[in-house]
Amino acid sequence: MSKVYHISVKKESMRGKNAFSLIELLVVILILGLLVGLVAPKVIGQGTQAQIKLTCTQMGSIKEALKMFKLDNGKYPDTDEGIEALIKNPNPDKYPNYSASPYLEKMPKDPWGKYFTYIKTGKDFKIISLGPDRAEGGSGEDADIEYPKCSDK
Repeated sequence: MSKVYHISVKKESMRGKNAFSLIELLVVILILGLLVGLVAPKVIGQGTQAQIKLTCTQMGSIKEALKMFKLDNGKYPDTDEGIEALIKNPNPDKYPNYSASPYLEKMPKDPWGKYFTYIKTGKDFKIISLGPDRAEGGSGEDADIEYPKCSDK
């Protein structure tokens, strides 16, 4: 014969101190929502500022490559030759002292996936990133980022 055992569970033991009431749960959700609302804009803003600083660092690398180009060739590339002149000699007759290896390995892009713009300005140059909005112009954090002004940011 088989014996049947009955186990009785008190309902009171199911209502332990480990459970949250609906009100407590709503209060926790409300507090978390407020924290996210206060912290998220600051964190997002810092992300954009970090990308702007990274852009300035990249511009510094391009600037150094341009200086090496000038040391070898006596002048900066023309605007129409652009940053591409740092990757491949645009004119061997014009730049006979071009380095045996490229000044840059590949075309650099800013943190927003756009290529930098290079403009020769007399004996100097500008490097421009369109910034977070990826469009010319803009204001505030969406303003274009320019070297040599970049060091001010």
